[in-house]
Amino acid sequence: MITANDLRRGVMIKVDNELFVVLDFQHVKPGKGGAFVKAKLRNITKNIIIEKTFRATEKVEDIFIEKRKMQYLYNDGDNAVFMDLETYEQENVPNEFIEEQLKFLKEGEEVEVNFYENQIISVELPTFVNLKVTHTEPGVRGDTATAAYKPATVETGANVQVPLFINEGDIIKIDTRTGEYIERA
Repeated sequence: MITANDLRRGVMIKVDNELFVVLDFQHVKPGKGGAFVKAKLRNITKNIIIEKTFRATEKVEDIFIEKRKMQYLYNDGDNAVFMDLETYEQENVPNEFIEEQLKFLKEGEEVEVNFYENQIISVELPTFVNLKVTHTEPGVRGDTATAAYKPATVETGANVQVPLFINEGDIIKIDTRTGEYIERA
């Protein structure tokens, strides 16, 4: 158990039997009354964001998360299949649970999988991934005042905005947190 004053970004807590990760927090000390903490929380299983206010001395339950290195093997249509790199056991994760991560996940990629009480609660991709461009229109050079971008599809099926000089077959570096093009790899 920790007090609300100890909340920090990235801390995982349990509130009303639901698991949350702290996205943002603010300590408030009004002129009258007791101090409190306003927190923005993301429900880990439902992937919804809520705002909650705690009294500064209120106790919240922090949770222990087990992190395991796993390798993404394949997608069977309904589930993504991961293999534990130490025990070689396979785990199925429903596609809708990791919909955003699947856009940048290719077979053989190593990821960090978070478990709580032996259940998968999240999959963390590397911050940057290198993916091959499978489709994009040829860039048309013209007078542009700012950097011009065009849509491109990468090998995992994700759509990314890339500069005009990127062609099919190029390998590009993508930030998995934002889905943005970083550079040509």
